[in-house]
Amino acid sequence: MIEVTVYQNTDGKKIGFSSVGHAGYDEYGHDIVCAGVSALVINCINSIENFCDVMFKVDADDEGGNIKFMLNAPADGDSELLINSMILGLKGIQNDYGNDYIILNFKEV
Repeated sequence: MIEVTVYQNTDGKKIGFSSVGHAGYDEYGHDIVCAGVSALVINCINSIENFCDVMFKVDADDEGGNIKFMLNAPADGDSELLINSMILGLKGIQNDYGNDYIILNFKEV
């Protein structure tokens, strides 16, 4: 199962997210749930890097399927929009394939 955690500050502003694990929906290379989640997460990070003037840190373990993205300041404007867009896509995958393959959490830090 993939567990995506969106980190928020006490004001509810998003400050980052992590994605851990593999969906286990199908064999490696054929797992459309894992591929969909990976595409949304990586596209969000790449879009923030290319279109937003914000500082962030990324830690990734490709083999384990783990990635952690943290902004240096709370998301606003375009970075907030891009993270919210990723969340919308993840909720869609969760609704279509269920909690056996993806869990989406929100955590105040």
